[in-house]
Amino acid sequence: MTTAVPLTNNTQLSVNVTTKSQEQSLYQSSGAIVAAIVVGVIIIFTVILLILKTYNRRMRVRRELEPKASKLAVPPPLGHNSPSLAQQPTVTFIPVDIHMHSR
Repeated sequence: MTTAVPLTNNTQLSVNVTTKSQEQSLYQSSGAIVAAIVVGVIIIFTVILLILKTYNRRMRVRRELEPKASKLAVPPPLGHNSPSLAQQPTVTFIPVDIHMHSR
C-alpha cells in the first residue's frame, strides 16, 4: 500500500528548501566577494610598496653617484682677514614650554 502525501506540505517544503539554498548561496557569494576585495587590496598595497622601494633605491644610488663638486669647488677663505660673510649665521629655535606657570 502506498500512502498519498498532501501536495500542500510537499510544495511548502520545497519552497522552504529553495529559499534556504538561495540565502546560503547569497551568503557564500558575498563572502567570496569580500575575500576577493581583501585580496585585491593586499595585492595593490604590495605593488605600491615594491614600486616605492625600487624608486627609493634608484634615488639613493643616483644621489650617491652624483658628483659633490658644488660644495668643494669654492673653499672657504681662511685667516683673520676673511670677510664675515663666509660664515653663515645660524639661528637656533628653542621652544618655550607653554604649560609653565608663572610664580
